[in-house]
Amino acid sequence: MIKLHRIKGYIQDIYLAEYADKLLLLDGCCRADIASIESFITIQLKRPMSDLKLIVVTHMHPDHAGAAQTLRKKYGTKVAMANVAGQWYSGIDGRLMHLTDMLLTLWVASRKKKQKKFIYYARKLTPDYYLTDLQFLPGFDDWQVHFTQGHTDRDISLYHQASAQVYVADLMVKVRDNFIPPYPVFYPKRYFSSLKKIQALPVQQVLLAHGASVNLTAEQWQHLLALAPSQPATHWRTVKTKLKRVLLNREY
Repeated sequence: MIKLHRIKGYIQDIYLAEYADKLLLLDGCCRADIASIESFITIQLKRPMSDLKLIVVTHMHPDHAGAAQTLRKKYGTKVAMANVAGQWYSGIDGRLMHLTDMLLTLWVASRKKKQKKFIYYARKLTPDYYLTDLQFLPGFDDWQVHFTQGHTDRDISLYHQASAQVYVADLMVKVRDNFIPPYPVFYPKRYFSSLKKIQALPVQQVLLAHGASVNLTAEQWQHLLALAPSQPATHWRTVKTKLKRVLLNREY
């Protein structure tokens, strides 16, 4: 039996699965979350950090990958992520996007009235385990991997059949009582398929990185599916749209 803990992170919720002999982080968190994770494990749970056996990185954004490499270096924790070719933040565009995503994280933190913290992390990650769709986590075979791409090209969700729960990271965001797609969505067709995939699972609770644990009604699912973008909604497209509006206004 597992005990699933929810810890308030810098800008997101952190989920830690506790077992008698091991611990699992369902996501790579933010670099600013490291002290909170260490405190929770060693003080609240009264367990050594060596019990943290695996960290899953659902995708490479700052609040989902930022703590993984540091925790691995400090405690020897293994890291797992999707088996997708290449690095998400590759090339010059990748460097710019990495910087933009960190700035966006700090902006969200300021909106939450959080202090500005050091959140820099390496833009490239080589995990200990590459995960494939529908496989079970190494050392935690009660958790099944589901590829839920769209937000990026390597997003994964983690399904725990025994407790009818699924952690979906940024597949959706809760805003008040509504559920909306995340920003950005690079692959709209994959994103729509990912929503349908999770909707089809027999789950009672959907665990969100931004919005806690929820049980979506059929109407809420339909509303979310209706909001799924048909075109990529990305940083560069947003910039181009704004530039186009400025230029058009100048012409008239």
